[in-house]
Amino acid sequence: MDIVSNERRKLLANALDRLSTAFIALGVVGQALSLTPTSTSIFSVVVMTGWILGAVILHLIARRVLGGLRL
Repeated sequence: MDIVSNERRKLLANALDRLSTAFIALGVVGQALSLTPTSTSIFSVVVMTGWILGAVILHLIARRVLGGLRL
């Protein structure tokens, strides 16, 4: 039963890590591509920072999930 539990944890961690990558792709790259030199504002920087923070949090949760693997 430990093997099944470990595989489920790995799948969950991978899903969370892929979601964090999507946060970066949508939030940061999308915002960066829509920026022009005249449209740069503090709001767009705050939005990108929020997406980065969300991605980091999801990545750390995924690492914590992997920490629960059983031998």
